[in-house]
Amino acid sequence: MHPALIFLFALISILLLTAKFRLHPFLSLVLVSLFTGVLAGEPMGAVEAVTGGLGSVFSRFAIIITSGSIIGLLLQKTGGMSLIASDIMRFSRNPLLALSLLGFLFSVPMMCYILAYVIFIPIAKELAAKLNYPPISTATALALGAVASFNLVYPSPVIISAAEELSANTDTLFLLGFFIAVPTSTAGYLYARRLGKSETARASVHDNPEQAHPGFTDITEITEITETPQKEEAGGIQEKDIEVQRKDGVQRKDGVQRKDRVQGRDPGKPGRLEAYAPIFLPLLLILFQAGFEHLPPLFAFLGNPNVALLIGVLLSIFSGRALGFEMVKTLVEKGVKRSGVVLLDLCGGGALGATLAMTGAGEALGRFFLQINLPHIFVPFLVAAALQTVQGSRVVTMLVAPSLLLPLVPELGLPAEILILAMASGTFMISHVNDPFFWIFGELAELEPSEVFRANTLGGALMGVVSFLLVSGVYVFFY
Repeated sequence: MHPALIFLFALISILLLTAKFRLHPFLSLVLVSLFTGVLAGEPMGAVEAVTGGLGSVFSRFAIIITSGSIIGLLLQKTGGMSLIASDIMRFSRNPLLALSLLGFLFSVPMMCYILAYVIFIPIAKELAAKLNYPPISTATALALGAVASFNLVYPSPVIISAAEELSANTDTLFLLGFFIAVPTSTAGYLYARRLGKSETARASVHDNPEQAHPGFTDITEITEITETPQKEEAGGIQEKDIEVQRKDGVQRKDGVQRKDRVQGRDPGKPGRLEAYAPIFLPLLLILFQAGFEHLPPLFAFLGNPNVALLIGVLLSIFSGRALGFEMVKTLVEKGVKRSGVVLLDLCGGGALGATLAMTGAGEALGRFFLQINLPHIFVPFLVAAALQTVQGSRVVTMLVAPSLLLPLVPELGLPAEILILAMASGTFMISHVNDPFFWIFGELAELEPSEVFRANTLGGALMGVVSFLLVSGVYVFFY
């Protein structure tokens, strides 16, 4: 079977299994990966690709995702996350824009937009609870801001390898990438804001008018009640008062009324140092390590994202000491279990990406676009978009696409900087089930796959179009 048809089969099959038949994403991805290998005539190669893809993703994200889950859960229960969210609301009149800026500013220095999202998503969820924003809106603002700078700004891993292979002027590349990334990120923020408004309008149709608050509907509270028992075994934390708060109209300053505060959690609430340290000390260590080429071994070790986030875990456990040993132990176990679900979905995406790469689907689609008689600037954009759609990793796309286009550089006649940024614009297109971030986005924000398509996939596609139009404009008017 032709590789392009194999790709279409894989995409349609996964969409049907996950969205229509509600099969668990991990099983859907692994089964489709194996069927894809069979269709390509390489069943044993598919088995090796699946296991290799699983192992590769697990080794890259296991510690990061697990640590982020534990830190977020502990800080949420101790009140540290609430304190950080309150500070953001105090100093920013536009919390959604503040979340977008957090993602935009930190994803490149951390060399991983996924890591930036994992660290800051608990803050986004807390802001959603405090301000009665739909969680899909705050998560989208954070995620799209992080992706915008990671895809376009040198020295992001997406850009740096292509810059070296195509011998681009890095100063020009940085300036162009930054000034294109800013309006691109703004488009993502506006999309997140619009998504929040549409979600509120949709929710208000189904809500009882007596329970509805003005402004945004507090979907976060409903989610917590359906997913969290009214009483946890260790510590007796109760959340059944949330519905009472909604019905009787009493509204706390932070938007959520919890029984555990009445039972004495406030005296043990961490100060700002304890609240911020588990998030921002690992962040500083990572930034410090990324900012210097030659570091003493100790700082290189501490600045490794895996080690830095484990330090954050220890600090969050220390900040939760007032909860008691048994409660902290229960919360850590809950964080590990929650991260396990995320990691399974991630590994499934890695398996599919490795299998599709084995079949040659990405290369076949790329060559097809090269043969179409289009304006030359469309070629790198479409090649990168095809590769990204097939295999899911933005970094891998920008490792493969320059190699495919290198023989055509003289014929295309594009400056290296424009060529790179056109390809980078293509990496926004299209994030779906074989992109590890698709599953991270949904699981950590507690969204359904259909919601992730609306938030991450469509929002990313919008930013890709905006970015490509800006790159094209720069090429037309300044070159």
